[in-house]
Amino acid sequence: MLSTYEVLYTMSSNKNWSADEEHSSKLVRKAKESPFVPIGMAGFLAVVAYGLYKMKSRGDTKMSIHLIHMRVKAQGFVVGAMTLGVIYSMYKQYLDPSKPGIMSGIMILRNKNFTY
Repeated sequence: MLSTYEVLYTMSSNKNWSADEEHSSKLVRKAKESPFVPIGMAGFLAVVAYGLYKMKSRGDTKMSIHLIHMRVKAQGFVVGAMTLGVIYSMYKQYLDPSKPGIMSGIMILRNKNFTY
């Protein structure tokens, strides 16, 4: 049975986690893996900034209604960016003609006339 000290030492010496990687390089790596996440974040910030800018000219609209509309628009932008990201990753994984994958295997099976 390991003591608490041995467990903590083992966890801290885990080589899968790296503190050497800087935040900027990690952000760049993650942006390359899924490019629609930074687009969604930027769109969210743009919608919120525009909503805050327009707050002074909202007219007779209550503040709470204006904030709710701003939140819905910002969330809609993020959900749209996430949806496009999922579609893009599915395209890269399954339909990209430059690399063989599942669809190329299906096309090979279709070209062989199997009889049952």
